[in-house]
Amino acid sequence: MMPAGPLMTEHRLIERMVQLMQSELRDVEVIGKVDVLFLDTAVDFLRTYADRCHHGKEEDILFRDLAKKSLDPDHKKTMDELLAEHVIARENVGALHDARISHSEGDPNAVGEVRRRLKALTDLYPRHIEKEDRRFFIPCMAYFSREEMDAMLGEFFEFDRMMIHDKYKAIVSRTEKERKSG
Repeated sequence: MMPAGPLMTEHRLIERMVQLMQSELRDVEVIGKVDVLFLDTAVDFLRTYADRCHHGKEEDILFRDLAKKSLDPDHKKTMDELLAEHVIARENVGALHDARISHSEGDPNAVGEVRRRLKALTDLYPRHIEKEDRRFFIPCMAYFSREEMDAMLGEFFEFDRMMIHDKYKAIVSRTEKERKSG
């Protein structure tokens, strides 16, 4: 198996969430009502699975190792674009979370901001995934030996194994701080 395989498999789950977000966007546009619980779920999914788990493996392992190679200029350009898109996704997810909070606090402008951020994310992710799946991952596997790919797959496994521990350690630490200051 190539390291592109698990990353592309993760894309399929992200695409399913994006479809749910598109459905929520239609509801917001037609009804003008925000499903706050869905937004909580979507933000958690995007932060934990799409960003920390998936983008984490790309940035901390695959892109790190590609940066050590003599990349074709087009591959380097595409990698830089992908990294920039990760930043844009993070910014939009953060703004979606903030809009959800504002909506819960009664801000009349929050529905429009939720709509804008859902639109931005549902536009970004399909293009981003297509770029990675069709134009980047597979061609970039040629830069690695079989041994390097196996080592990368091992790192992916270890990364995933530790991620859940890191998430919940952070939750407990944050909650402890909140309770001490509150």
